[in-house]
Amino acid sequence: MLNLRLLFDWSVYRLALLLVAPLIPLRLVWRGLRERGYWRHWCERLSLGETTDPGVLWIHAVSVGETRAAAPLITALRQAHPDVPLLLTCMTATGRETALALYGEFAEVRYLPYDYAWLMRRFLRQRRPRLGVLMETELWPNLLGQASRLKVPMVLANARLSARSARGYARLPALTHASLVPVTVAAQSEEDAARLRQLGARAVTVTGNLKFDITPPEDQLELGRRWRAQWASGRLVVLAASTRDGEEAAILPEFAALAADDVMLWIVPRHPQRFDTVAQQIQAAGLRHARRSKLGEGDTMDREVRVLLGDSLGELFAYYAASDVALVGGSLQPLGGQNLIEACSAGCPVLIGPHTFNFEEAARLAIEAGAALRVADARDFWQNAQRLLHDPGSRAAMSAAGLAFAARHRGAAARTADLISPLLAESGIGRSRPDR
Repeated sequence: MLNLRLLFDWSVYRLALLLVAPLIPLRLVWRGLRERGYWRHWCERLSLGETTDPGVLWIHAVSVGETRAAAPLITALRQAHPDVPLLLTCMTATGRETALALYGEFAEVRYLPYDYAWLMRRFLRQRRPRLGVLMETELWPNLLGQASRLKVPMVLANARLSARSARGYARLPALTHASLVPVTVAAQSEEDAARLRQLGARAVTVTGNLKFDITPPEDQLELGRRWRAQWASGRLVVLAASTRDGEEAAILPEFAALAADDVMLWIVPRHPQRFDTVAQQIQAAGLRHARRSKLGEGDTMDREVRVLLGDSLGELFAYYAASDVALVGGSLQPLGGQNLIEACSAGCPVLIGPHTFNFEEAARLAIEAGAALRVADARDFWQNAQRLLHDPGSRAAMSAAGLAFAARHRGAAARTADLISPLLAESGIGRSRPDR
């Protein structure tokens, strides 16, 4: 019966892949209209190109968040295994750009092919990794199946699995079970570990959340303090960070209606392709704004400007350092939330919406620690932000609680590296090329 169920699940998955295949180039062209990076490097998505020397340590991070979260783990693994070459793969254009910026000096960076068996088989035979590390929730059946056949050990690092995602994977239970059985899992929390075990994972260890090990660069904090002095002109700053589609449209009218003249709103959209759209929304709300990309090092800001659009990449810590209170986006809409740990580690009081299922444990712990407050909607956000702006003592307490909260949960990178290192040693660098 189990074999029949597995055959059925595989058939459903392969049929789905077959049906979407003609849409893939169309999607890349369409995404490229807003992000030109999707028009480049198509050969990598088909695993075309030169082979590499055997024995690379391969880390896959689908997009920007996972790519940045991998940084402390990559640092720990490079310290433990300095002679092992590194390969970074991703799926999104911004993820690839981020990987090049962070790791391009010492690692090869490429797109990972789509999850078709023949593409994954070709990728693994060309790259011949010594070990593969998948960040967070990248459970691709063909990738894991081909890795198992070619005897490439796989690790799911910083693994998280919300109840919603677990229900999705459970729709193809036999396929999910077969994919997870050979994988070593480093889970963020006991809840994530329990869900993964229920789906079929066997080798599961709770190592914690790697995002706690990302410490704010001091130059970013200093940059934020300079921005505050130059651009806020003595006003209070409320930050809406990593906002997603639909959130700015809810936030802006409430800001216009409720915020005093001595308060600025700084908005940093999550996705660069939305910068121009958000600028249009700010104008439609009747608010004068400036764009970060147009401001130089010594520029000041007219006090008539009430909104700053953070249309820059890689400066989120600076925005947190410049702000009195921050909403962490992706949480007002049912999108699962974004990384609130960064704001806490920068000492910025945090507000989060009702939808944080992608950061379920971190959100709960931050609230319990007094570092974050939950709000119901955009109006509730502004009411709580106004209250905090007029209560320096509460802001200071939340800031201190955030710093302590972030420091208390560090150590996941070392624990995850300790889990990976024996597997890396057992795999043996210089293994022969897998059989064709």
